Amino acid sequence: MKNFLSFADAGDYQALLAQALEIKKNPFGYQHVGKNKTVGLIFFNPSLRTRLSSLKAAYNLGAQAWVLNAGADSWTLEMADGAVMNGTTQEHIKDAIAVMSQYCDVLGVRTFPTLKDKEADYSEEVMRKILQYATVPVISLESATLHPLQSFADLITVAETKQKERVKVVLTWAPHVRALPQCVPNSFCDWFSEIDWVDFVITHPEGYELDPKFTKGATIEYDQRKALAGADYVQAKNWSSYHDYGQVLSTDPSWMLTPEHMSLTDNGKFIHCLPVRRNVEVSDAVLDSPNSLIIREAGNRTFSMQTVLHELLK
Repeated sequence: MKNFLSFADAGDYQALLAQALEIKKNPFGYQHVGKNKTVGLIFFNPSLRTRLSSLKAAYNLGAQAWVLNAGADSWTLEMADGAVMNGTTQEHIKDAIAVMSQYCDVLGVRTFPTLKDKEADYSEEVMRKILQYATVPVISLESATLHPLQSFADLITVAETKQKERVKVVLTWAPHVRALPQCVPNSFCDWFSEIDWVDFVITHPEGYELDPKFTKGATIEYDQRKALAGADYVQAKNWSSYHDYGQVLSTDPSWMLTPEHMSLTDNGKFIHCLPVRRNVEVSDAVLDSPNSLIIREAGNRTFSMQTVLHELLK
């Protein structure tokens, strides 16, 4: 593993998953890997789970960590190549990332899409520049199009709780009060469409189709109830339109996940990346039910990050 940006970087996912489960059993047993190492974390947008779990993962491995909020703790960064910097930006990303690489052994970066320019977002403009100028391995803490650490944590959660060899996993769109990016659902599809012991189904209103390169191999069902029938795991998440980029095409409240929806499943477990708009995306009754794994799932964010750090630092 040279960098960790998507499912493709996981390599042998079964081996990586097995390593994660071992690390979770003995989280302080690999501190020799992080000894005298430093993990750098750069955030271009807010975070709760990613920030805290990344710090915890570094400390579990015996490493030190620093956090930088780009543009708040640092100078305002210029992204454009060849820019004449006579405006509000104070430091070019070329210089900033090269310098940051001097201060760490691995660099975690969280970026965010504009939801205005699909070409720029889906070309991963910011992440590509960081990869170009970094001289240490880079971990995506979420990018314009993907959130691999979250999807890896989801996989850990499903793997350690499943009651049968083969399971049905459903990703369902949910309503929201504003336009959200496709990062989390893209990444969930990127991972779960490749897991050989998962029957993966995506359900959403028409017009909310995701980029086909992430949904290959999945079953797409526009009837939410039909999709949920017999599900073992349900992930609910809102996303804005990919084709009508960044647009909200529907806010249909009937797509909010309720106990009635979950009754269609095979005693299905519920997962969500958090944060969640309660009683908009998902009802309290589902989120607080015995079948809700959201807190366990959030806890597994530590072990997805710790496993990736282990692979890059060992």
